[in-house]
Amino acid sequence: MEVTLLGTGTPAGLPRPDCPCAVCATALGPDARAATALLVDGTLLLDLTPGVAFAAARSGRSLGGVRQVLLSHPHHGPAVEVPAGLPQPGRVPDGRELALLTGHRVRAVAMDAGGTGYAVTGPDGQRLLYLPPGGAPAGLEAATAESYQLVLADVVGRPDALARLRAAGSVGPATDVVAVHLDHDVPQGAELRRRLAAAGARAVPDGTTLVVGAYEEVPDVPRRTLVLGGARSGKSVEAERRLEAFPEVLYVATGGARGGDAEWAARVATHRERRPGSWRTTETTDLEPLLGEDGPPLLIDCLSLWLTDAMDAVGAWDDAEWAGGGEKALRERVRELTAAVRATRRTVVAVSNEVGSGIVPATASGRRYRDELGRLNAAFAGECEQVLLVVAGQALVLRG
Repeated sequence: MEVTLLGTGTPAGLPRPDCPCAVCATALGPDARAATALLVDGTLLLDLTPGVAFAAARSGRSLGGVRQVLLSHPHHGPAVEVPAGLPQPGRVPDGRELALLTGHRVRAVAMDAGGTGYAVTGPDGQRLLYLPPGGAPAGLEAATAESYQLVLADVVGRPDALARLRAAGSVGPATDVVAVHLDHDVPQGAELRRRLAAAGARAVPDGTTLVVGAYEEVPDVPRRTLVLGGARSGKSVEAERRLEAFPEVLYVATGGARGGDAEWAARVATHRERRPGSWRTTETTDLEPLLGEDGPPLLIDCLSLWLTDAMDAVGAWDDAEWAGGGEKALRERVRELTAAVRATRRTVVAVSNEVGSGIVPATASGRRYRDELGRLNAAFAGECEQVLLVVAGQALVLRG
């Protein structure tokens, strides 16, 4: 089964008409995207968009063999003239299946935000899933018998849709996940590729033809990642974003409750509101047992607070205790942690502060903490496949 992506953008396209934003200003050439529409084996058209006939011609395809046009969006979209020779577009009711004379079977998948998703099975038995913009499947059955070979979805706008599909077994290790309905909320090019790779997905230019079931080389999701950044740099948002497309994440908060501290409570509440509802939270600095267990991905936020607790435990703030064995004890704690990171079989994303580039602390204890955090970050980074530095909300890849 062959799928030609006549467009890969949102209904407004990219760049958006009359939009002055930086992403739209730089969405040129292969990064410019028409509204998403799919041509399946030259016979099935999913979504009728403005200029679809010209898009097909640019892709070297003809619409002359199209026997069925189906709409997926929550609405029927802008008035689009049906090109001569195309059948009138329609929509399959949720849960119903349509059998085409060409041997394709199309089942309508209910969405949680309006619109219709389509599961298409080709004459060769290959299966693809196409989801509308802003939608995620509703009521998926767990442990689906087999995964789709190709999934086309709004990965950037609804990463939780991918998480649901993974939880149900509809997306497996061999599934080719391609992002469509791309908009101006993520810079195109390297930044888009980086974000999608972290979710196990990719993007392709308009006009690309995909062979369903064919092997596509997609970057592996990094198993261990360290996200560094200064205060309010966006490092926690970046870390959380990396796991939004995966179900059952365990969020490890190392800062504790701090009863009576209203500002800290507000920070914790902000983080919780941002996290998907399917994530679980545990408050602990005892990281080695978690790293040694099998289980869902871990998001550790953050190593800076873990270090504070470790330095408290060894009396690092007292010069005599530090010289009398505290420094040696801390080094051993860091070695134990990095050894656990090296041995872990879990996916891990850890957050830490980058504090060595600012003003030198005025106190000896402050300088000691700065130095030890630098050493911890370097040791932890040495065990990670990917290391990022977040500056002003922009992630710079240092490794991976």
